[in-house]
Amino acid sequence: MNSAPVVILHTDNPDPALQIATAAHPDLEIHTCDSYAALPQMIADTAAEVIYSVRFAGTPGFPRDATVNSATVRWLSVGGSGTDHLGTWDSKRLTVTNAAGVAADMMAEYTLGAMLHFSLDLPGFRRAQKERHWSAGKVEPIAGKTILIVGLGRTGQAIAQRCKALGLTVLGVRARPAPLDHVDVVQGMADLPDLWPQADFIAVCVPLLDSTSGMIDATAIKMMKRNAVLIDVSRGGVVDQKALAQALQKNALKGVALDVFETEPLPEDSPFWEMPNVIVTPHCASVYDGWDLKSVRMFCDNLTRYRRGTPLLNIVDPMRGY
Repeated sequence: MNSAPVVILHTDNPDPALQIATAAHPDLEIHTCDSYAALPQMIADTAAEVIYSVRFAGTPGFPRDATVNSATVRWLSVGGSGTDHLGTWDSKRLTVTNAAGVAADMMAEYTLGAMLHFSLDLPGFRRAQKERHWSAGKVEPIAGKTILIVGLGRTGQAIAQRCKALGLTVLGVRARPAPLDHVDVVQGMADLPDLWPQADFIAVCVPLLDSTSGMIDATAIKMMKRNAVLIDVSRGGVVDQKALAQALQKNALKGVALDVFETEPLPEDSPFWEMPNVIVTPHCASVYDGWDLKSVRMFCDNLTRYRRGTPLLNIVDPMRGY
Protein backbone atom coordinates (compact mmCIF):
# COMPACT_ATOMS: atom_id res chain seq x y z
CA MET A 1 0.00 0.00 0.00
CA ASN A 2 1.19 3.44 -0.96
CA SER A 3 0.20 6.41 1.21
CA ALA A 4 -0.03 8.51 -1.96
CA PRO A 5 -1.55 6.11 -4.52
CA VAL A 6 -2.43 6.97 -8.11
CA VAL A 7 -6.23 6.94 -8.37
CA ILE A 8 -8.62 6.50 -11.30
CA LEU A 9 -12.25 7.56 -11.08
CA HIS A 10 -14.12 5.39 -13.58
CA THR A 11 -17.58 6.90 -13.96
CA ASP A 12 -19.87 8.44 -16.55
CA ASN A 13 -20.07 11.61 -14.44
CA PRO A 14 -16.37 12.34 -13.94
CA ASP A 15 -16.20 16.11 -13.39
CA PRO A 16 -18.23 16.33 -10.14
CA ALA A 17 -16.54 13.16 -8.91
CA LEU A 18 -13.13 14.68 -9.56
CA GLN A 19 -14.06 17.87 -7.72
CA ILE A 20 -15.08 15.89 -4.65
CA ALA A 21 -12.01 13.67 -4.74
CA THR A 22 -9.48 16.46 -5.27
CA ALA A 23 -11.06 18.51 -2.47
CA ALA A 24 -10.72 15.56 -0.11
CA HIS A 25 -7.25 14.50 -1.33
CA PRO A 26 -5.61 17.49 -3.05
CA ASP A 27 -2.14 15.96 -2.98
CA LEU A 28 -3.01 12.85 -5.00
CA GLU A 29 -2.65 12.17 -8.70
CA ILE A 30 -6.25 11.48 -9.75
CA HIS A 31 -7.34 10.56 -13.27
CA THR A 32 -10.82 10.17 -14.73
CA CYS A 33 -12.17 7.72 -17.29
CA ASP A 34 -15.70 7.74 -18.68
CA SER A 35 -15.67 4.65 -20.90
CA TYR A 36 -15.17 0.92 -20.59
CA ALA A 37 -12.88 0.76 -23.61
CA ALA A 38 -10.35 3.30 -22.37
CA LEU A 39 -9.91 2.01 -18.84
CA PRO A 40 -7.39 -0.82 -19.49
CA GLN A 41 -4.94 1.49 -21.24
CA MET A 42 -5.32 4.17 -18.56
CA ILE A 43 -4.51 1.63 -15.86
CA ALA A 44 -1.42 0.57 -17.80
CA ASP A 45 -0.29 4.13 -18.52
CA THR A 46 -0.75 5.44 -14.97
CA ALA A 47 0.13 2.29 -12.99
CA ALA A 48 -2.93 3.08 -10.89
CA GLU A 49 -3.14 1.49 -7.46
CA VAL A 50 -6.72 2.50 -6.61
CA ILE A 51 -9.79 2.52 -8.85
CA TYR A 52 -13.25 3.81 -8.06
CA SER A 53 -15.54 2.22 -10.64
CA VAL A 54 -19.22 2.50 -11.48
CA ARG A 55 -20.86 -0.11 -13.72
CA PHE A 56 -22.53 2.66 -15.71
CA ALA A 57 -23.06 0.80 -19.01
CA GLY A 58 -24.17 -2.58 -17.71
CA THR A 59 -22.18 -5.77 -17.32
CA PRO A 60 -21.49 -6.68 -20.98
CA GLY A 61 -18.22 -5.11 -22.00
CA PHE A 62 -17.15 -4.15 -18.48
CA PRO A 63 -13.31 -4.33 -18.37
CA ARG A 64 -13.23 -6.98 -15.65
CA ASP A 65 -9.83 -8.47 -16.48
CA ALA A 66 -8.12 -5.06 -16.57
CA THR A 67 -9.38 -4.21 -13.09
CA VAL A 68 -9.36 -7.54 -11.29
CA ASN A 69 -6.12 -8.91 -12.73
CA SER A 70 -4.09 -5.71 -13.01
CA ALA A 71 -0.48 -5.91 -11.87
CA THR A 72 -0.76 -2.54 -10.12
CA VAL A 73 -4.32 -2.21 -8.79
CA ARG A 74 -4.53 -3.11 -5.11
CA TRP A 75 -7.94 -1.71 -4.25
CA LEU A 76 -11.06 -1.60 -6.42
CA SER A 77 -13.90 0.45 -4.95
CA VAL A 78 -17.19 -0.44 -6.62
CA GLY A 79 -19.51 2.57 -6.79
CA GLY A 80 -22.65 0.48 -6.28
CA SER A 81 -23.46 -2.50 -4.13
CA GLY A 82 -23.34 -5.40 -6.60
CA THR A 83 -20.05 -7.06 -7.51
CA ASP A 84 -21.34 -9.93 -9.64
CA HIS A 85 -19.82 -8.28 -12.75
CA LEU A 86 -16.36 -8.94 -11.29
CA GLY A 87 -16.70 -12.68 -10.83
CA THR A 88 -14.13 -13.84 -8.29
CA TRP A 89 -10.75 -12.36 -7.43
CA ASP A 90 -7.68 -13.09 -5.33
CA SER A 91 -8.43 -11.31 -2.06
CA LYS A 92 -4.79 -11.67 -0.98
CA ARG A 93 -3.74 -9.45 -3.86
CA LEU A 94 -6.80 -7.27 -4.47
CA THR A 95 -9.24 -5.69 -2.02
CA VAL A 96 -12.72 -4.98 -3.34
CA THR A 97 -15.14 -2.72 -1.49
CA ASN A 98 -18.62 -1.60 -2.41
CA ALA A 99 -20.97 1.26 -1.62
CA ALA A 100 -23.54 -0.86 0.19
CA GLY A 101 -26.16 1.36 1.76
CA VAL A 102 -25.75 4.28 -0.64
CA ALA A 103 -29.19 3.60 -2.13
CA ALA A 104 -30.82 1.51 0.61
CA ASP A 105 -33.32 4.21 1.60
CA MET A 106 -34.34 4.87 -2.01
CA MET A 107 -34.80 1.18 -2.75
CA ALA A 108 -36.91 0.84 0.38
CA GLU A 109 -39.12 3.69 -0.83
CA TYR A 110 -39.40 2.01 -4.24
CA THR A 111 -40.53 -1.16 -2.49
CA LEU A 112 -43.14 0.69 -0.47
CA GLY A 113 -44.36 2.45 -3.61
CA ALA A 114 -44.87 -0.89 -5.34
CA MET A 115 -46.71 -2.28 -2.31
CA LEU A 116 -49.08 0.71 -2.23
CA HIS A 117 -49.51 0.64 -6.01
CA PHE A 118 -51.19 -2.73 -5.78
CA SER A 119 -52.90 -2.42 -2.39
CA LEU A 120 -54.57 0.82 -3.51
CA ASP A 121 -55.38 -0.65 -6.95
CA LEU A 122 -53.92 2.37 -8.70
CA PRO A 123 -53.89 0.58 -12.09
CA GLY A 124 -57.62 -0.08 -11.79
CA PHE A 125 -58.41 3.50 -10.88
CA ARG A 126 -56.24 4.74 -13.73
CA ARG A 127 -58.13 2.56 -16.22
CA ALA A 128 -61.46 3.84 -14.90
CA GLN A 129 -60.22 7.41 -15.13
CA LYS A 130 -59.12 6.92 -18.72
CA GLU A 131 -62.60 5.58 -19.53
CA ARG A 132 -64.25 8.41 -17.53
CA HIS A 133 -66.02 5.72 -15.57
CA TRP A 134 -67.18 6.46 -12.01
CA SER A 135 -67.67 3.24 -10.07
CA ALA A 136 -67.67 2.06 -6.48
CA GLY A 137 -64.07 2.01 -5.35
CA LYS A 138 -62.23 0.27 -2.56
CA VAL A 139 -58.68 0.40 -1.25
CA GLU A 140 -56.84 -2.11 0.91
CA PRO A 141 -54.58 -1.27 3.88
CA ILE A 142 -51.11 -2.72 4.17
CA ALA A 143 -51.19 -2.45 7.97
CA GLY A 144 -51.67 -5.89 9.43
CA LYS A 145 -50.19 -7.59 6.36
CA THR A 146 -47.01 -9.65 6.32
CA ILE A 147 -43.89 -8.94 4.28
CA LEU A 148 -41.11 -11.44 3.63
CA ILE A 149 -37.75 -9.83 2.93
CA VAL A 150 -35.34 -12.11 1.09
CA GLY A 151 -31.95 -10.70 2.04
CA LEU A 152 -31.46 -8.57 5.13
CA GLY A 153 -28.51 -6.43 4.13
CA ARG A 154 -28.66 -2.63 4.15
CA THR A 155 -31.58 -2.51 1.72
CA GLY A 156 -33.51 -5.28 3.42
CA GLN A 157 -33.13 -3.63 6.79
CA ALA A 158 -34.25 -0.26 5.39
CA ILE A 159 -37.37 -1.96 4.00
CA ALA A 160 -37.97 -3.66 7.35
CA GLN A 161 -37.76 -0.39 9.27
CA ARG A 162 -40.37 1.28 7.10
CA CYS A 163 -42.69 -1.70 6.97
CA LYS A 164 -42.61 -2.15 10.73
CA ALA A 165 -43.48 1.52 11.20
CA LEU A 166 -46.51 1.02 8.94
CA GLY A 167 -47.82 -1.88 10.98
CA LEU A 168 -46.71 -4.90 8.97
CA THR A 169 -45.41 -8.15 10.35
CA VAL A 170 -41.85 -8.47 9.04
CA LEU A 171 -40.28 -11.82 8.22
CA GLY A 172 -36.79 -12.07 6.79
CA VAL A 173 -34.11 -14.48 5.71
CA ARG A 174 -30.36 -14.13 5.55
CA ALA A 175 -27.36 -16.41 5.12
CA ARG A 176 -26.46 -16.12 8.80
CA PRO A 177 -29.67 -15.71 10.83
CA ALA A 178 -29.47 -13.38 13.83
CA PRO A 179 -32.02 -11.06 15.48
CA LEU A 180 -32.40 -7.65 13.85
CA ASP A 181 -34.27 -4.49 14.76
CA HIS A 182 -37.63 -4.12 12.99
CA VAL A 183 -37.72 -7.79 11.93
CA ASP A 184 -40.12 -10.03 13.81
CA VAL A 185 -38.64 -13.32 12.60
CA VAL A 186 -35.20 -13.91 11.07
CA GLN A 187 -34.54 -17.32 9.54
CA GLY A 188 -32.14 -18.95 7.12
CA MET A 189 -32.52 -19.35 3.37
CA ALA A 190 -33.40 -23.01 3.86
CA ASP A 191 -36.57 -21.93 5.69
CA LEU A 192 -38.05 -20.15 2.66
CA PRO A 193 -40.48 -22.99 1.76
CA ASP A 194 -42.19 -22.43 5.12
CA LEU A 195 -42.24 -18.65 4.67
CA TRP A 196 -43.51 -18.21 1.11
CA PRO A 197 -47.15 -19.08 2.02
CA GLN A 198 -47.18 -16.58 4.89
CA ALA A 199 -46.30 -13.46 2.92
CA ASP A 200 -48.64 -10.88 1.41
CA PHE A 201 -45.62 -9.00 0.06
CA ILE A 202 -42.23 -10.42 -0.90
CA ALA A 203 -39.22 -8.13 -1.38
CA VAL A 204 -36.17 -9.66 -3.06
CA CYS A 205 -32.90 -7.88 -2.31
CA VAL A 206 -30.15 -10.51 -2.26
CA PRO A 207 -26.98 -10.31 -4.37
CA LEU A 208 -26.63 -12.56 -7.41
CA LEU A 209 -24.49 -15.51 -6.31
CA ASP A 210 -24.28 -19.16 -7.24
CA SER A 211 -26.43 -19.83 -4.18
CA THR A 212 -29.11 -17.27 -5.13
CA SER A 213 -29.21 -17.70 -8.91
CA GLY A 214 -32.70 -18.90 -9.84
CA MET A 215 -33.66 -19.33 -6.19
CA ILE A 216 -37.15 -17.96 -6.83
CA ASP A 217 -38.27 -20.57 -9.32
CA ALA A 218 -41.56 -22.16 -10.34
CA THR A 219 -41.66 -24.21 -7.15
CA ALA A 220 -41.20 -21.15 -4.94
CA ILE A 221 -43.77 -19.12 -6.87
CA LYS A 222 -46.30 -21.94 -6.57
CA MET A 223 -45.93 -21.78 -2.77
CA MET A 224 -46.79 -18.07 -2.64
CA LYS A 225 -50.26 -16.76 -1.94
CA ARG A 226 -52.32 -16.12 -5.05
CA ASN A 227 -52.85 -12.53 -3.91
CA ALA A 228 -49.20 -11.94 -3.02
CA VAL A 229 -47.15 -9.08 -4.49
CA LEU A 230 -43.54 -9.82 -5.50
CA ILE A 231 -41.03 -6.96 -5.69
CA ASP A 232 -37.57 -7.63 -7.14
CA VAL A 233 -34.82 -5.06 -6.52
CA SER A 234 -31.99 -7.59 -6.40
CA ARG A 235 -30.19 -8.64 -9.58
CA GLY A 236 -31.49 -10.19 -12.76
CA GLY A 237 -31.16 -13.95 -12.40
CA VAL A 238 -32.31 -14.33 -8.81
CA VAL A 239 -35.92 -14.69 -9.99
CA ASP A 240 -36.57 -17.24 -12.75
CA GLN A 241 -38.40 -14.80 -14.99
CA LYS A 242 -39.59 -17.42 -17.47
CA ALA A 243 -41.28 -19.28 -14.63
CA LEU A 244 -42.64 -15.99 -13.30
CA ALA A 245 -44.16 -15.02 -16.65
CA GLN A 246 -45.82 -18.41 -16.94
CA ALA A 247 -47.23 -18.10 -13.43
CA LEU A 248 -48.57 -14.60 -14.09
CA GLN A 249 -50.35 -15.82 -17.20
CA LYS A 250 -52.27 -18.10 -14.84
CA ASN A 251 -52.99 -15.23 -12.42
CA ALA A 252 -50.80 -16.86 -9.77
CA LEU A 253 -49.93 -13.55 -8.10
CA LYS A 254 -51.72 -10.28 -7.47
CA GLY A 255 -48.89 -8.21 -8.82
CA VAL A 256 -45.18 -7.95 -9.53
CA ALA A 257 -42.73 -5.05 -9.60
CA LEU A 258 -39.53 -5.79 -11.50
CA ASP A 259 -36.57 -3.43 -11.50
CA VAL A 260 -34.01 -6.01 -12.62
CA PHE A 261 -33.99 -8.49 -15.46
CA GLU A 262 -32.01 -11.43 -16.74
CA THR A 263 -31.40 -9.48 -19.96
CA GLU A 264 -31.07 -5.71 -19.83
CA PRO A 265 -32.41 -3.72 -21.57
CA LEU A 266 -35.56 -5.83 -21.38
CA PRO A 267 -36.20 -7.25 -24.88
CA GLU A 268 -39.16 -5.79 -26.76
CA ASP A 269 -40.75 -9.23 -27.04
CA SER A 270 -40.79 -9.81 -23.28
CA PRO A 271 -44.31 -10.65 -22.06
CA PHE A 272 -43.78 -8.42 -19.02
CA TRP A 273 -44.29 -5.27 -21.11
CA GLU A 274 -47.94 -6.10 -21.76
CA MET A 275 -48.97 -7.60 -18.42
CA PRO A 276 -51.35 -5.28 -16.55
CA ASN A 277 -50.30 -6.55 -13.12
CA VAL A 278 -46.57 -6.03 -13.72
CA ILE A 279 -44.55 -2.87 -13.09
CA VAL A 280 -41.44 -2.69 -15.29
CA THR A 281 -38.75 -0.17 -14.35
CA PRO A 282 -35.31 0.08 -16.03
CA HIS A 283 -33.01 -0.97 -13.15
CA CYS A 284 -33.44 2.43 -11.54
CA ALA A 285 -34.68 1.73 -8.00
CA SER A 286 -31.27 2.83 -6.72
CA VAL A 287 -30.88 5.81 -9.04
CA TYR A 288 -31.70 9.20 -7.61
CA ASP A 289 -30.20 12.66 -7.97
CA GLY A 290 -26.93 12.70 -6.10
CA TRP A 291 -26.51 8.97 -5.43
CA ASP A 292 -23.30 8.85 -7.43
CA LEU A 293 -21.78 11.79 -5.57
CA LYS A 294 -22.75 10.25 -2.24
CA SER A 295 -20.95 7.12 -3.39
CA VAL A 296 -17.85 9.16 -4.30
CA ARG A 297 -17.86 10.74 -0.84
CA MET A 298 -18.04 7.27 0.74
CA PHE A 299 -15.06 6.31 -1.42
CA CYS A 300 -13.10 9.39 -0.36
CA ASP A 301 -13.70 8.61 3.30
CA ASN A 302 -12.48 5.08 2.68
CA LEU A 303 -9.49 6.46 0.76
CA THR A 304 -8.48 8.35 3.89
CA ARG A 305 -8.56 5.07 5.79
CA TYR A 306 -6.56 3.38 3.04
CA ARG A 307 -3.84 6.01 3.16
CA ARG A 308 -3.64 5.75 6.95
CA GLY A 309 -3.38 1.99 6.80
CA THR A 310 -6.58 1.47 8.78
CA PRO A 311 -9.14 -1.21 7.82
CA LEU A 312 -11.43 -0.31 4.94
CA LEU A 313 -15.21 -0.29 5.23
CA ASN A 314 -17.50 -2.48 3.12
CA ILE A 315 -14.88 -5.05 2.10
CA VAL A 316 -16.49 -7.69 -0.12
CA ASP A 317 -15.74 -11.37 0.38
CA PRO A 318 -15.25 -12.84 -3.13
CA MET A 319 -16.71 -16.17 -2.01
CA ARG A 320 -19.84 -14.65 -0.49
CA GLY A 321 -20.27 -11.79 -2.96
CA TYR A 322 -20.92 -9.20 -0.24
